[in-house]
Amino acid sequence: MSHWTLFSNHGHVLFCLARNSGARLRDVAADVGITERAVQKIVRDLQDGGMISVEKTGRRNGYRIHKKQTLRHKLEADCKLRDLIKVVIQDSELPVSAAAVVTEYKQSPQSRPAPLKSAVEAELESAAKSRSSKPEKTKKVAEKTKSEESQTPDSVEKLQGSLF
Repeated sequence: MSHWTLFSNHGHVLFCLARNSGARLRDVAADVGITERAVQKIVRDLQDGGMISVEKTGRRNGYRIHKKQTLRHKLEADCKLRDLIKVVIQDSELPVSAAAVVTEYKQSPQSRPAPLKSAVEAELESAAKSRSSKPEKTKKVAEKTKSEESQTPDSVEKLQGSLF
């Protein structure tokens, strides 16, 4: 089975920078699955092609996408970068609740689907539930400790003796 993708590494780097204009090239390389040196070359290619510009922000670089730039191949020359970026990362990069709002805004009230929970939302909810249930567990442990303290010294000695 072949593992090819529809977009080239140049496209993948462009999408990563569109998602996070302050991303480190090391992080972009990890996301795309290529070396940092390859990402540096691609960024230089994109900059030379007029697709992005690199701006120094303190000690880091910021990347500005020139969204009005058209694609380079004659088959896609009528398409602008903003159109491509909008299609690929618009809804997928919004927070889940914001993506639902965008989807609901686009649809009529009659055709709105029931909202689906993402795995991230489910994980966050379960973490929140476990955090809220911890005080109850702490109360139970405290109650057990109080009941153990109320035991007679003989039963405590028996318990201690059984431990050794």
